[in-house]
Formats: sequence, structure tokens, C-alpha cells
Amino acid sequence: MKSFKRHTITAALPYANGPIHLGHVAGVYLPSDIYARYLRNKGEDVLFICGSDENGMAITLRALKDGVTPQDIVDRYHPMLQSALAGLGISFDHYSRTSSSIHYETASEFFANIDAKGILEQKTTEQLYDAEYDQFLADRYVKGTCPKCGNEGAYGDQCESCGSSLSALELINPISTLSGNKPEVKTSTHWYFPLDKYENWLKEWLLEGHQEWKNNVYGQCKSWIDGGLAPRAVTRDLNWGVPVPAKGADGKVLYVWFDAPVGYISATKEWAQASGKDWEPYWKDEETRLLHFIGKDNIVFHCIFFPSMLKAHGDYILPDNVPGNEFLNLEGLKLSTSRNWAVWLHEYLEDLAGKEDVLRYVLCANMPETKDADFSWADFQARNNNELVATIGNFANRVFVLIKKYFDGKLPELGELDDYDKEVIRAINQTPDFMADSLDQFKFKEALNHWMNLARAGNKYLADTEPWKLIKTDETRVKTILHLAAQLVANLAILSEPFLPFFAKKVGNTTGVDVKDWNAAGSHELISSGKEIENPGHLFEKIDDAIVEIQRKKLEENKASNQPVHEQLKPEIQFDDFTKLDIRVGTIEAAEKVAKTKKLLKLTVDMGFEKRTIVSGIAEFFKPEDIIGQQVSVLVNLAPRKLKGIESQGMVLMAEDAEKGLVFVQPSQVIQSGAIVS
Repeated sequence: MKSFKRHTITAALPYANGPIHLGHVAGVYLPSDIYARYLRNKGEDVLFICGSDENGMAITLRALKDGVTPQDIVDRYHPMLQSALAGLGISFDHYSRTSSSIHYETASEFFANIDAKGILEQKTTEQLYDAEYDQFLADRYVKGTCPKCGNEGAYGDQCESCGSSLSALELINPISTLSGNKPEVKTSTHWYFPLDKYENWLKEWLLEGHQEWKNNVYGQCKSWIDGGLAPRAVTRDLNWGVPVPAKGADGKVLYVWFDAPVGYISATKEWAQASGKDWEPYWKDEETRLLHFIGKDNIVFHCIFFPSMLKAHGDYILPDNVPGNEFLNLEGLKLSTSRNWAVWLHEYLEDLAGKEDVLRYVLCANMPETKDADFSWADFQARNNNELVATIGNFANRVFVLIKKYFDGKLPELGELDDYDKEVIRAINQTPDFMADSLDQFKFKEALNHWMNLARAGNKYLADTEPWKLIKTDETRVKTILHLAAQLVANLAILSEPFLPFFAKKVGNTTGVDVKDWNAAGSHELISSGKEIENPGHLFEKIDDAIVEIQRKKLEENKASNQPVHEQLKPEIQFDDFTKLDIRVGTIEAAEKVAKTKKLLKLTVDMGFEKRTIVSGIAEFFKPEDIIGQQVSVLVNLAPRKLKGIESQGMVLMAEDAEKGLVFVQPSQVIQSGAIVS
């Protein structure tokens, strides 16, 4: 890997309209913190920055809902976000906010720079507008059916089912997520970034030049670029955000996707002012390595949009890597803030105070590095009790207790080594290199596993040699065993600091070892013979069933008390509107997966009067062979449309259940196919 003089590490800006949940932590903040700590401990020059994203429509909507101003919202959540991340030990060098004056100035200058070069284009276009809210709709506030794969929950900018880039106007049957109404179409003039003109450059820089990026990141980018890029609006009609610094832009602000990543630069400027440093080398020197840690939903913005913006500006370095993670599920279900199906970080820190490292360990062990992963309270308990307590804690505690008992708490000298001792020393020597190799490839789970293997080796060493028995016959041998065991504990502390900083600090205080000196790890001479070692007591505590049950119950109660957004009532209709729907009972005769899709099944449905082909997005919930013979309700007078080249002649009606996913809307007993539902 190329060596760099310094490293600028960014973590995706959390949105200041609500608290942080464990999905955010596992996806972005924990991996970025582990990597920043690792580089710092190696002696590298590291700048680790983040901040609250405080602009955009989501803030104004939350303010509207709560009956307060947007400033009230960001002032409420910014300190909550900052405090929760700090409480978990996320070691930002600076945590900023995009409502700061420095950010407004920096974002305005960035826009003005590329506008002055004639890069931006003004266009008057049709946009979707919610009359009830008197609001032009951002793409993310429009949902409808994807015209490319048939996913009925596609957003106005992207279908998360097939990954296609969309515009809100392309959606079939678009609905405003604000009011549930069908939006109107109005015209408005905006500034556009010509992303299409950067397509060839992106192919060369990204697709050819960064094939070492993680497969999930590279694959999503390739899909977007291969599908063709289009100009993207960088302004919008809104009264909250960075005002557009251009003539004729009254009432317009910078689009949040444009101004938010510039927040990394403005945060660096704030850090530099506060610390008396020069900010420019961290963004403009080719000897600086720029890394963006993000979640799955931000890959395109950080790999395609922001690099193109930096390229257009011309003064900035480009990202060397963007180690994006997938999503973390919760107890087998997708995390949902609207349903309150989430474990909130600030609540975890209150409910399980002192167990910060337990959460860091469990989330790292389950990190969604290349595919979605799952967090469960049962796994949380098992990993704590069986790994942290039984392996790490038990081993360290026994070493300290035995040294206190037999040698008055002073580290005994190292004697003659046998083959087993040399095997332990070899494990100590090799583990830092194993872990570093994994960390350099952003394989955090793999690195943590190497660390745990060293702890297991130490546990086995004590169990096999049984110094508590051997002390009666061979004190010299016991000295060697406990000397090496203590050195192994010290190595575990150094190597754990990026992952478990609270544990590392305790052991460091006990042994006198500098746990932030990664380069010292691998030695079996970290602690001098005769050094007095204080026993820190139990480093990890067992978590009993009652604690876990409280968290499970809390999760269920939260979910039960919050109605999902999609369950809000739609606008009132007249009886004549209902009579236009022709819904009939059909029987599924055949089903098969549609090639090259994840969600689509091709169904042959007997409607009594004829057989119909219907394409339905239910493949993630049903196996084709399991639904043959099922009776279903079908909207038969829906206009046919082609999905993946297959003409779909109707829609199978489904109900969404938070526990089971999708379920068929069907008669309570078998009836004749073709029966009318009225």
C-alpha cells in the first residue's frame, strides 16, 4: 500500500432530526473510529472529522411536525448526537455542524467557484409539488413504482431494489410521503451539476483506477455509471439551508446532497482555527490520503457525486478509498425509525452504563462489511458472557490474581523457555501483523478475530500449564509462565485499543504499558520484571437474562407504541372512486423467479374466466414452490405494464406486517376463482 504523509478520515454526517441507532454505529462510526485509532497508534498524522447534517427538507418537516423552528430541531439533536458518539468512545478530532457560519461560507464559495467556471447549468423543469404542504418535493419524499423493476416502494431518486438511478417524474403512480396525496407537477428554475459530462472520467478514475475498493461499493458504482449519468440539481426551493449565492436565486438553497459533503471541508477549517493548524494540506496535498466511511445508502454520493464536485472545483484531492458498509438488521427485521424498531445509542449508554466496549465488540463482530448483518440481544449476551467474560476477562483476571498471590503483585522474571513458551511467543509476535493486514483492507471482523485467537491461546496456555498446581513443585517454571501470560495480556491491551478503548485503558493503567503504541505490540518484553501490577478487578461482567429481557421488552413496547408512516390514512375518496376497482379472487397455478432480480416473481394466476401473468415483488418473502395453490386477491383492471420484459396483467394485493413481512390478502376459505371482492 502506498505510504502517505497524513490521513483525512471522514464519517458520514448524521442527520440532526433524530437520535443515532445501532445501525448507524455499525455501518459508519465504529469502523471509522477503529481505523482512525489504529493509524494514530501507529504514529500516523490523522484528522478524523464529522458533524451534524442540519440542512434540508427533513429538518423542516420535523420542525413542522413538532410545531417549532428548524433551528430548534437542530439545536435539540446536535448535542444529543455529539454526546452519544463521544460516550461510545468515537474519537473525532472535531465534530462540527452544517448550520455554522464557516460551513455556510465554505459551501457558498464551493458553489460560486464551479458556477464561475461555467460548469453549472440553469434549467427550468417540471417538479412534483405537494399542494397540501405548499412544498416542492425532494426526490426522497416521493415514492412510487419503479419503472425498471416494478418495486412499488421506489424513491424519487433511486430504486433500492434494483439500484437504478431515477427521477421522481419517472415513477409510476407517485405519492408524496408528506401527505399521501398524488403530487402536482409545477415548473421551477434550478442550477444543475452536469454529472453526465463526468461519466468518462469516472469510468477511468473509479472503475479502472479503484478496482481494489470493496465489492459492494464498486459494484453499486459500476451499476450507476453503466446505467448512464444525468445532470443533478444542486439547488432547491426551501427556506432552510445555505442560500444559493447567485443572481435570481431568491428563495433557493443548496441541495443537501451538495452542501453536506462540503461539511467535511468546513469542519476541517473549524478544527484548524481551534488548534492553530493549517487546514489546506489535509484537503489539497497529494500526500494526504482521503477516506470516506459511509453506509450503503451514501455510496453513490461519496463515490460519484462528491468526487465529481471535487474534480470540477480543481483544488482538492480525491478519495483514495470509500469503505462503505451494508445495513444492520435488528432481531431479524429491518431497522425502522418510523416504527421505532431500533436500539438508540443514547438509550443504550444510559441503560447499560459501563458496557460501552461490549457494544463495540458485538457490533464489530457482526459488522455488515459486505452484506447485511443482524444484531440480536441473545447474541449480545452470548458474546459478552462466552467471549469477553469467559475468555478475555477470565484470562486477564487469573494472570493478575496469580501474580499477586505468588509474587506479591510483582512481575516475575523470565526463565528458560520450552517449546510451548516459544509457541506462545510466536503467537504474540505474529498477531499484530495479522491484524494490521486485515485492518489495512478494512476487514474489521477479521482483525478482531485474530485478536480473540490470541486471547484464546493465552487462556489455553494457562489451562494447559496449570501454574496453580505447578507452584508446589517448580516455582521457576511458574515464573516463566506468568511472565509470558502477563506480556500476552499487555499485547491484548495494545491491540484492542482501536476496538475496545475502555478495556485497553484499564489494562494499560494496571501494567504501565502505553496502549496507544501499536508499534510496541508483538514483544514479549513489554513489562519489566519486578514491575508491580495492580489487579483492576473484573474487566467484563456477566450479563444475565433479566437485563436482556428488559431490552427485548423495551424494543417491543417502543414498536407497539409507534404507528408506521405507511399506516397513516390516505386522503378520503368517494364511493365512485372505489367502484372503479375490479378486485377478484384468483388461484396461483405457477410461480418462478424473474432472472436477474431479487424481488420479482412471475405468477400464473387462474382468474376463473382466464389465466393471467402477473409480476409481483414478493420473492424475498415467498419461495415459488410454497405459494402454488394459494388463493389471492387481484386488481384485474389495472393497466398492463412491462417489468423486465414481462407484461404484468394485474396486481396481487398484499398486506405488510411488521413481524412477518408481506402476507396475502385472501378469502378465509377456498372459493371459486373469479369471485368478485366488493
